[in-house]
Amino acid sequence: LCSFMVPPRLTSSASNRMHGGAVASLVDLVGSAVIFTGGSPVTGVSLDITVSYLGAAHANEEIEVEARVLGIGDKTGCVTVEVRRKDTGQVLAHGRHTKYLANVSSKL
Repeated sequence: LCSFMVPPRLTSSASNRMHGGAVASLVDLVGSAVIFTGGSPVTGVSLDITVSYLGAAHANEEIEVEARVLGIGDKTGCVTVEVRRKDTGQVLAHGRHTKYLANVSSKL
């Protein structure tokens, strides 16, 4: 569980609401961190990321991000990530992140 204030740079200039791409990035990054700290020796590569958007945070609003491991095996790991308002607990987004846990080298 972590929390932070939404910086204006992560919001849409038209609506002042947190951009969906920023929420998806949170699901990706927090999901990867939880898989790694949950026992996987590698962070792997994403197989699937899904996000259901249920509400929107605004600039300078404090949100919470909570992730739970659904399972970590030899080759794959899966987590859920929930983003919610810190003051009310209202769920703003629910994500699921599945990763292939191979030691993959960069092709760059």
